[in-house]
Amino acid sequence: MAEWNVPIGNLGEAAFGRLCEILDSAGRGWRRLAEIAGAERRFKCSEEELETCSLKVLEPRGSPSQCLLQMLSERDCSLKYLLSCLDKLGHAEAIQFLSSVVQEAIRILVQPESQVLTEGACTSLTCQATGPPGLSYQWFCGKQEMPGATSPNLLIGPVTLQSPAWYICRVSCGPSFAFSQWARLCIWVGSSPASASGYCPTMEGVEILQQPQPCTLAEGDSLVLQCVAVGNPSPQFQWFRNRSPVAGAQTSCLQIRLVTTADRGRYTCKVFNLFQQVWSEEAEVEIGPQLCVAGGAWQEGDAAADKVALLVGNMNYQHHKQLKAPMVDVHDLAHLLRQLDFKVVSLLDLGLVEMQMAVGEFLLLLDKGVYGLLYYAWHGYENFGQSFMVPIDAPGHYTSEHCLCVQTILQSMQQRQTGLNVFLLDMCRKRNPNDETVPRAEALEVTANIVFGYATCADAEAYELSQGELANGIFVSFLKRWLLEDEKITVLLDKVAEDMGTLEITKGRQALELRSNLSERRALTDRIQPGQQAEEQSARNLQWAKAHTLPESCSLRFDCGARVCLGFAAEFSNILVIYTRITATPREITRCEAKLNNFPEELDVDVKFTNKGSPEEVGSSLSEAWSQDLSDCCLYSRLCGLQKLKSELAFTVCLQYQYEGLDDFLQESQEVNIGKPLIAKLNLHTDATPSMDSCPDPFHGCFQSAGSKESFTSDASRGLDAISPHENTPEENLSPELTDPVSM
Repeated sequence: MAEWNVPIGNLGEAAFGRLCEILDSAGRGWRRLAEIAGAERRFKCSEEELETCSLKVLEPRGSPSQCLLQMLSERDCSLKYLLSCLDKLGHAEAIQFLSSVVQEAIRILVQPESQVLTEGACTSLTCQATGPPGLSYQWFCGKQEMPGATSPNLLIGPVTLQSPAWYICRVSCGPSFAFSQWARLCIWVGSSPASASGYCPTMEGVEILQQPQPCTLAEGDSLVLQCVAVGNPSPQFQWFRNRSPVAGAQTSCLQIRLVTTADRGRYTCKVFNLFQQVWSEEAEVEIGPQLCVAGGAWQEGDAAADKVALLVGNMNYQHHKQLKAPMVDVHDLAHLLRQLDFKVVSLLDLGLVEMQMAVGEFLLLLDKGVYGLLYYAWHGYENFGQSFMVPIDAPGHYTSEHCLCVQTILQSMQQRQTGLNVFLLDMCRKRNPNDETVPRAEALEVTANIVFGYATCADAEAYELSQGELANGIFVSFLKRWLLEDEKITVLLDKVAEDMGTLEITKGRQALELRSNLSERRALTDRIQPGQQAEEQSARNLQWAKAHTLPESCSLRFDCGARVCLGFAAEFSNILVIYTRITATPREITRCEAKLNNFPEELDVDVKFTNKGSPEEVGSSLSEAWSQDLSDCCLYSRLCGLQKLKSELAFTVCLQYQYEGLDDFLQESQEVNIGKPLIAKLNLHTDATPSMDSCPDPFHGCFQSAGSKESFTSDASRGLDAISPHENTPEENLSPELTDPVSM
């Protein structure tokens, strides 16, 4: 029932009988109910009427309560009044039953749907509902009741242009009822749908009846997308591809003949009239040749089997000037790439062996058709067309022996038959006069899927803005504006280059350089469509998850009654933040503080970055994403360089507290072991630096010899003396207050 103010007789036979059984089972509950109901004069029963009710027990299936309720019903007693009487009687079971019956509203589960039909077709509309027993259905055409249309299914047809257009179903039970939604039948006339005659309840607006469907085509095919809609006034159409309007596509049917890969993307249609504007669902259109490479290599027409990114930012160099921007750059790129469904490994401050091992783990995540992206910042150089990344433990006179060759990594990626290889190198490309070796790199395979985005031109430097605070380098500050755009990666980098060219302070000093042999439209936004290699994909997922599993939060109870909670957050794949919070203290303790200490020696934890009151105090200004919901009373500790961890991470939680009335502090401590968190599980550390012969091929092994000379000073810095602190200095500048740029 939907209303309480209805007569008792509308309960229905089944519900009425069950209520009588409940009242009869309560001894003389019916007589007490009669006395309470009689407080209102018209419902007062005489002694003769009460005696008649009492004698009903002598009859087969006789019920005194049924006799009483029938008398009350004849006097127009409402369910609302009956419920108030039962409440005064204190009959909980009867109240619960009556409430459940009254509040059981009619709910329509299956709504009739609008349809588009051709003339002469037959169809059916369905309406199904739940509610009280005895539901009945009645179909209407416009405002007119349809005789005989009293079942959940309504058969219609064959339809003509004169057939009614609008249908609705009423579901009722006694005085309660509910209407379904309107269903509209639209009849095709020629090449456009036309509304049939009949009553139209919506006099303005638009409604989409048929959505465009996704499809996969080969080059040279014809693309046909349909968006069927009706409205009053008649709707207009405009098609969009990747959120840009398609020229001349202003009808309900979009047709493109002889499509190419440039026509692929996400299509949607805007439908509008004077009163309303609606958008259709997006339809993904894939277009590409099915070119099979010999030897079972990846097919050019395939989408991404997976997407993996390795981001490395080196800041705290042992023998060179330190930097600021890599931390911000890696953090921002990781955040954006995760939005594009990349599996991201983000690492800061790696030594040579650690970089080798990290790249090796990165290669394990690559496979046939996988998109691989490598970002590196900052120190680097380029000799004879080969780019080298400088680890933080490189000596002052570093050569190729102490660095990683990017092109050799590319060769290893090609061996994995990747679908796309993207290198974003945010580093200097000046020649290294200390290094006289001649690269002996093997020729690259012809895969037409390689993209190099250099932050600067050959034989030039890259810069970071020096503003006295954490900020992006110049390259990433422009790159992140475009990274989420659904564009071919080379088109995207062209736009970044155009933007960088507008920066006055770097004109003539730094300009993005793009090198690519990419022949297909590959974008970082491409959706992941795993192939048949389910086992390989599962192995990649497990390998990546292994290095990104956080320890579970834990709660420690101390003998004094205090309780301390430990939580964990990953700032990067090799940086763990531990937040400590006291969740309970006894009343007699007036002061209480929990701090962490005794960390493993190999982590070389800086005490300045432990047990602080905010994430900023431990050296991180990038914690908004994971610290916004934490309490202000937390203490934070930041553990860097987890790749150096050789054993499980164990530390001590030290609790100091003071009882009321005492001056001395008492202390308790507990040992905590959280295993190997994050990247530490991959054991990237090593006890000794490997020799050239022991290094894996992807990292060394492509050079004849290594020279040794004094470290050089960049000539490019001589012309930048006039740059103010707010402008820019080379990447190698750590101190923001310095106005003179510091060379590599």
